[in-house]
Amino acid sequence: MRHEERGRLRAGGFAVLGAALATAGMGAWGQSLDNLLAQQAAADQAAAAAQRQIDELHDEAQGMAEKYRQALSDAASLTKYNAQLEVQVKSQGDEVASMRRQLAEIETTDREIQPLMQRMVETLEKFVAYDVPFLLEERTRRVATLKEMMGRADVTISEKYRRILEAYQIEMEYGRTLEAWEGTLGEGDAGKTVEFVRVGRISLMYQTLDGRESGYWDAQQGKWVEDDDYRQAVTEALRVAKKKGAPDLLRVPVPAPEEVKS
Repeated sequence: MRHEERGRLRAGGFAVLGAALATAGMGAWGQSLDNLLAQQAAADQAAAAAQRQIDELHDEAQGMAEKYRQALSDAASLTKYNAQLEVQVKSQGDEVASMRRQLAEIETTDREIQPLMQRMVETLEKFVAYDVPFLLEERTRRVATLKEMMGRADVTISEKYRRILEAYQIEMEYGRTLEAWEGTLGEGDAGKTVEFVRVGRISLMYQTLDGRESGYWDAQQGKWVEDDDYRQAVTEALRVAKKKGAPDLLRVPVPAPEEVKS
């Protein structure tokens, strides 16, 4: 009996020892698994952080590459712009040089044209004074305006020249037009209202309003001459000048030609 009991006791001890060893083994394996899981989690976090850093570096590299491409495009555009500016600056420089030459020429022209315009006004004044005496007040006033304008600094040379040529053009028109107007012949108590008619610069005639007196300007004598022989001619010229009749050949007094003295 003792031998069997000792056997059972020994078997039971082995069983308890085996269970203890199994329990100890299970605890060690579980601890190792937790460590492995913790290490794997840490590795995953490190990998995620590394991936985020890689993504950030990639984005930064892409941004830098885009900025580089933009910088190259801007540099090319600036190069073209600078080339255009260089052409414009050269063109402006040429224009400035041309304007300086023109200003120098204008100054020379100014010195030359001022005396010329002055002589033109003086000649026009003499011409009006010696010409057939029609519209004397209007024509004399025009010359006086030109003389006053010549002394003004606020009127450009081109404007002065234009006004002088305009006055000459008006005088030229008088030479090829037919005109009639009412005015006074004579001065003071001797003055009388008449109708004047001008045939170009060929003839200047008059006729009283009642048609009883007619005459013409005698350029050789420098005075008005009464001559009723031209009554019909003056009447007809007045009718045509007033556009009351069709243009026709007119009989007018013409001064005899004078010998030109050299």
